[in-house]
Amino acid sequence: MTLIQSVILGTIEGFTEFLPISSTGHLIVASKFLGIEQTSVTKAYEVIIQFAAILAVFFNYKEKFSFSHAKLWIKIFVAFLPIAVVGFLFANQIKSLFSVHVVALMFITGGVVFLLVEKFYIPKERHLVHDVEGVSLKQALFIGIAQIFALIPGTSRAGSSIIGALLAGLDRKASAEFSFLLAFPVMGAVTAYDLLKHYKEFLHAETAPLAVGFVTAFLVAFASIKLFMAYLERFTFVPFGIYRIAFGLLLLLLF
Repeated sequence: MTLIQSVILGTIEGFTEFLPISSTGHLIVASKFLGIEQTSVTKAYEVIIQFAAILAVFFNYKEKFSFSHAKLWIKIFVAFLPIAVVGFLFANQIKSLFSVHVVALMFITGGVVFLLVEKFYIPKERHLVHDVEGVSLKQALFIGIAQIFALIPGTSRAGSSIIGALLAGLDRKASAEFSFLLAFPVMGAVTAYDLLKHYKEFLHAETAPLAVGFVTAFLVAFASIKLFMAYLERFTFVPFGIYRIAFGLLLLLLF
């Protein structure tokens, strides 16, 4: 992997990981366009940039990582359990779903769901949760169940958890923030597993592309989280729904 390819993939990971547009889907497509083969070395690179994204969550919300917020983390753990259990039990079946065709279809499906949810999302007519600290255990479990759909490539972990949060009664900003924090145990577990599975590959990987990808992914992810939260103060998820549909259709045409 060249340094330019490392910067491109690091930027894509950092920008898309916390937006409801599927980082995995974009990385699969970008790798194909760049001619990057899915080898053990590229898998090690993906682990590194995922870890960078996790750190971006920590540095954006470091005040939440304390014992004073223990109740919040219990709820996040409850939301984490469904995808952890299903992902562990059906790991082989999930791997078989990875293809550009599946990614394209799930991009379109997710886009339609976002447009439908926004069409019937009327915050003034119901009481919404405006702070993640106010999320109930029942709501957390519902969000966790919705997040299971993220196991299908192209669905988006952020997208499925945000949709679940909106349907559970959180406002847009609280939905996004809960999704960010929920990414910490989800991505942490995936990264830890991949590190144990592919640690030998790091011995054969070039240091420069890994370092460049890590720094790029961290900086872009850190900025993306802040920009996304600022965006949600004024706008809806409709543009993301439209983008998902357009991107999915483009993939079907190209492949």
